[in-house]
Amino acid sequence: MQGGPAELSGLERVVLAAYNLLMRALQLLLRIKLRRRARLEPDYGLNVAQRFGRYTERSPQAGFVWLHAVSLGETRAAALLLPALREAMPGMRLLLTHSTATGWGQGRGLLQAGDEQAWLPWDTAQATQQFLRHFKPRMGLLMETEVWPNLVQACRQAQVPLCLINARMSEKSCAKALRWPGLSGPAYRGLSRVLAQSPADAQRLEALGCQAVEVAGNLKFDVTVSKTSQALASGWQSVLSSRPVVMLASTREGEELLWLQALQTHAERLEKFKAFGVLWLLVPRHPQRFEEVHALVDQAGWRCDKRSAWGDQLPDATRLAQVDVLLGDSLGEMQAYFGISRLALLGGSFAPFGGQNLLEAAACACPVVMGPHTFNFSEAAQSAEACGAALRVPDMQAALDHVSWVLSHPQWLTQAQMGGQKLLDQGRGAAVQHAQVLKALWGEAQGASHPPRL
Repeated sequence: MQGGPAELSGLERVVLAAYNLLMRALQLLLRIKLRRRARLEPDYGLNVAQRFGRYTERSPQAGFVWLHAVSLGETRAAALLLPALREAMPGMRLLLTHSTATGWGQGRGLLQAGDEQAWLPWDTAQATQQFLRHFKPRMGLLMETEVWPNLVQACRQAQVPLCLINARMSEKSCAKALRWPGLSGPAYRGLSRVLAQSPADAQRLEALGCQAVEVAGNLKFDVTVSKTSQALASGWQSVLSSRPVVMLASTREGEELLWLQALQTHAERLEKFKAFGVLWLLVPRHPQRFEEVHALVDQAGWRCDKRSAWGDQLPDATRLAQVDVLLGDSLGEMQAYFGISRLALLGGSFAPFGGQNLLEAAACACPVVMGPHTFNFSEAAQSAEACGAALRVPDMQAALDHVSWVLSHPQWLTQAQMGGQKLLDQGRGAAVQHAQVLKALWGEAQGASHPPRL
């Protein structure tokens, strides 16, 4: 067990104090943002006081394993880890925290009797200390990238071991953090343990000051396709018949417009898509953009249907036959979307957002076409290319050219699907490796001579 606050230089203390004042001043803007977001996503209106470290309910019994999964992707990674973690640590009680409504919604299904779910507080010294005093966790796990200066210092002061797991660090993010050593130094140096996805991630995290860094693999390689998703995809496919579905997966701002412009500026290619009966499936990354994307497609003159309009029923085959675009405006059905798609264009990679996780597509036997921007998932993207599970193209025009070519060369799809299976086989096992390391740390925390100073 670590003792006392992280060693700070005089300059670092001054920078952290200024940072804390700034975060306190920004709390009003956070309240305004939460009210606005709650109009579209009601979960943002839940338990708002928790965002500021205030709790009306009685403090639960101490001893949680606290796991922070900021949003949807991190919560899905947590879902892959938790079975192995519960097996390694029988009787474990989970405190699951989030920052977004999509993470909260996904996280509900991961809870068992005795577990708790809460918002991670805004990163002020007061709120983070109150959070730790209320929940009294025995150990903290931050998923992937969520390292906050005040939170780390609060855990050090309370003697709560804090680990960064499934950790990734892009070159861009590393360079940015190194420009602010007064904040990044105490934050990364104060972590108890770091389990990195790859050797490159480990090297960059060590450069930021992280101690006890080891490579434990990427949890997302352990993905499996649920029976619910398989059944849903099978039902939809029965209605689609032989119509090929091409998916734009987890698109970000501006990418749908890039797709529309590329689609409409090449008449011969567009006629080929129509001749094959292609159904375009658009799945925006963020739910608050569903209506915006629907309006964009509608204004472009394309016939669009919404997944949400089907409810629990299969879509009407006659109606669907007249549709050009299907808007995937639902949560928790990404595997079913991949399951009906011949191939997918990877959102976040055609504009400079860093890409998205492509391993779920591989698990669903859906080959991927990705743009030039995959810096958030660089190792996974490179491995997918090497295995033949994904193809990189320079822009959206080239992506649509490849889609057009694939429609006449189905053998490429078969080879790419085999490449996806090879990709997953190479990376599986990270959940068990994480669980074994964390079990040892949990044992150390349980046997500590001094309880956490909460």
